[in-house]
Amino acid sequence: MPITLKVNGKSRTVDVPPEMPLLWVLRDELDLKGTKFGCGVSRCGACTVHVNGVAQRTCTMPVSRAAGAEVTTIEGLSPDGAHAVQQAWEELDVPQCGYCQAGQMMAAASLLAKTPNPTDAQIDDALNTNLCRCATYLRIRAAVHRAAEIKAGGAAVPASGKSGKED
Repeated sequence: MPITLKVNGKSRTVDVPPEMPLLWVLRDELDLKGTKFGCGVSRCGACTVHVNGVAQRTCTMPVSRAAGAEVTTIEGLSPDGAHAVQQAWEELDVPQCGYCQAGQMMAAASLLAKTPNPTDAQIDDALNTNLCRCATYLRIRAAVHRAAEIKAGGAAVPASGKSGKED
């Protein structure tokens, strides 16, 4: 049964069973590999994308629930990496293994869209179900604060601009 979604700004029609998880449609049918499979039961957040602007887990969401919806994956957050969250993640060198980071970044972007200047508690609350096996939670929290600064007009420091030297 053909199902039409708007993914990263483009209308896409897939012919899949309506109960197929959205994650598999994104990864296997549309070749958007940035969204990761983690637990398969909506507990770890690796599969988080935005559906109509709201962070959603896709490993258990039937694609039929996303029919007609606007879906944004990590690839569509900002194709050139210009989103404040992407800039902050790069600037603070947040990822360790990186596996969970797309889901973390999508959850952070959703939080910042609703709460432009979140507190530590709001960040912890919004991202507490996005699990990171490397335990980079403090760097993730710092990056969310930095992304809020960038969104408010603060200039990002490009990773290539880091000298790596102590003056």
